[in-house]
Amino acid sequence: MPIITLPDGSQREFAQPVTVAEVAHSIGAGLARAALAGKIDGRLVDTSFRVENDAQLGIVTDKDAAGLEIIRHSTAHLLAYAVKTLFPEAQVTIGPVVENGFYYDFAYKRPFTPEDLVAVEKKMGELAKRDIPVTREVWKRDDATAFFKSIGEHYKAELIAAIPQDQQVSLYREGDFIDLCRGPHVPSTGKLKVFKLMKVAGAYWRGDQANEQLQRIYGTAWASKDDQNAYLHMLEEAEKRDHRRLGRHLELFHLQDEAPGMIFWHPKGWAMWQQIEQYMRRVYQSNGYQEVKCPQILDRSLWEKSGHWENFKDNMFTTESEKREYAIKPMNCPGHIQIFNTGLRSYRDLPLRYGEFGSCHRSEPSGALHGIMRVRGFTQDDGHIFCTEDQIQSEVTAFNALVREVYTDFGFSEVVVKLALRPDKRVGSDDVWDKAEIALREALKASGLHWDELPGEGAFYGPKIEFHIKDAIGRSWQCGTMQVDFSMPQRLGAEYVGDDNTRHTPVMLHRAILGSLERFIGILIENCAGALPLWLSPVQAVVLNISEKQSEYAKHVAKTLRGAGLRAESDLRNEKITYKIREHSLNKLPYQIVVGDKEMAENLVAVRTRGGQDLGQMPLEKLIERLLGEVAARSGTA
Repeated sequence: MPIITLPDGSQREFAQPVTVAEVAHSIGAGLARAALAGKIDGRLVDTSFRVENDAQLGIVTDKDAAGLEIIRHSTAHLLAYAVKTLFPEAQVTIGPVVENGFYYDFAYKRPFTPEDLVAVEKKMGELAKRDIPVTREVWKRDDATAFFKSIGEHYKAELIAAIPQDQQVSLYREGDFIDLCRGPHVPSTGKLKVFKLMKVAGAYWRGDQANEQLQRIYGTAWASKDDQNAYLHMLEEAEKRDHRRLGRHLELFHLQDEAPGMIFWHPKGWAMWQQIEQYMRRVYQSNGYQEVKCPQILDRSLWEKSGHWENFKDNMFTTESEKREYAIKPMNCPGHIQIFNTGLRSYRDLPLRYGEFGSCHRSEPSGALHGIMRVRGFTQDDGHIFCTEDQIQSEVTAFNALVREVYTDFGFSEVVVKLALRPDKRVGSDDVWDKAEIALREALKASGLHWDELPGEGAFYGPKIEFHIKDAIGRSWQCGTMQVDFSMPQRLGAEYVGDDNTRHTPVMLHRAILGSLERFIGILIENCAGALPLWLSPVQAVVLNISEKQSEYAKHVAKTLRGAGLRAESDLRNEKITYKIREHSLNKLPYQIVVGDKEMAENLVAVRTRGGQDLGQMPLEKLIERLLGEVAARSGTA
């Protein structure tokens, strides 16, 4: 007689084994209709799962994050069912959940067209309305392999054949379609009401470019129509804000095939870059960091000692000279340890903080490159703190406060904190990892921060705190990190003399606030849709003359603004003033300064903001005071 303990602590006793669906029905008919799955002792199961012993049980609905993930996974199977119905010769491969949706990879003799996607989505709707039961079956591995081979599903058979022979496999059946999956899934297709297919892209079998190319159909699925509409609206906004389009339009940067994953910065874009770098340099200086600069290329032997060669070599560019093999640095940390190692350090020297605008290169797959957000050549606002174990909490706590101050200055008020824990592929003992993870948790507690944990997502040398910022349209971007590393300093021979007059290995804290400057600039551009705040705008003000008579006065005004430390230009073209105003508004310049006969005669300027606000006439000195105040406050411009 199982006793079921519900999330509110109440208990229900049943005379015989009972399914999750039956427990939900015993609570209420409404919950029974809403039930998508169950969570038994923390494990997600189907509503058909039979509970035979005492257990803690929660009913999962579309109000839960787990419920939405189940909806999306089940919709991926619905997609495969529809494709197989319309295109029986297509082979199914894998179809996981991804952020905001799902995809499924198919092998088919011809490319899927937009018309095909419309037909597939229509068929998915038909299958969903039929409310077909989704049932779980358990097969022997070899029987499942033979079955999928017999129906021509060779990719699926290959996946199953890779499962250990003594293991059984779970299959899910809905109508005529059956697929390999560990589940859980919704109890019937009628639970899948809100979905949309988005696009088709290329993909390689098992992600290996040496394998055959497949077709990946992406889709999105939601618990409600309102949620999906909000997401689609966000995508429309994201398209308008695309940093690649705005980068070209605003003449900030460009990319080209001759340098894949590398950026050509134009004068305006580099002016923006410099403002960010100089701001971060001031952050370094005011927080006790000494700026350093390390070589771009280091001998392979150093990367072997650090652990990078074993754990990261597939992402490293290498070169050779005089029969020596080198790697172009993908990270800055080994170089900073070399600087630390140049002298005998004392515990009195710690914490020792190094900062570098380190130029790094990583061999990212070409398919993963994305504008300036994902590149092969990038610069980090990188820093490393060498400290004692006793200093970890105070250093991490201080950094937690600093990183939020910086994000506020850049206009990001919402920050989500996550703690990425030990991955399968790592260096260092479990004891060392335990110590590092505990240290970060304690620092987060001391900072008063809430965080989510990400098992398996730490760096190979240590766990890390991740700082995720939310942009103007609700997207989350991971930027800053703080990582505790007990292993690399030891591997590279870093030591200091302790207060006991013996040698100790320092702890190394890897930290970045912005992360990749390139990526952060892309985030900034999209966050403000190209309308950068005054302090970051490449051109802060443009002076426009109404006629040729005011040309010299317009030059004088622009020169005076530049003399005050502002980035100003003059537009003296023989065009109508309305045309020039409109053009500079489209180019998102913060301030337009118009000078005509009256302004010239009275030594005034007429001022407009890019939002169209007319500030009227004012003395040039008053305008300069306004602009400098806005720059100092790092505020925006309407």
